[in-house]
Amino acid sequence: MIVLEPRDGGIVCGRFASATRFGPEETYLEDIDDDPDLIPLAQKLIKQKTARWSPNMVSDPIQESLLKLIAEKKKALKHKKASKGKKLEAAEPKSNVINIMDALRKSVADELKSRKSG
Repeated sequence: MIVLEPRDGGIVCGRFASATRFGPEETYLEDIDDDPDLIPLAQKLIKQKTARWSPNMVSDPIQESLLKLIAEKKKALKHKKASKGKKLEAAEPKSNVINIMDALRKSVADELKSRKSG
């Protein structure tokens, strides 16, 4: 069973789990008096308010705020990574790789100097 309710310039559509809970559909409107003058007014009102549906008519504030929050978190994370990367570059030595031949030459030169002076 579907229920339509006017709210804030629009219509809210609701669904009930069990149609038998409310009785047969034929009895829903039997207490309403038929006034022939109101039918053309209702039809005119429906024509005036009818519009082609567009996705722009619907907004989801929860989804919008969630997407905004995610974007802010991503931006903060990128900023944090960028600043952490700069600190790491400054803290790390340029290179810990040595050339063995250069180290050997220096060692031999130091040995020769110490023999000459001693």
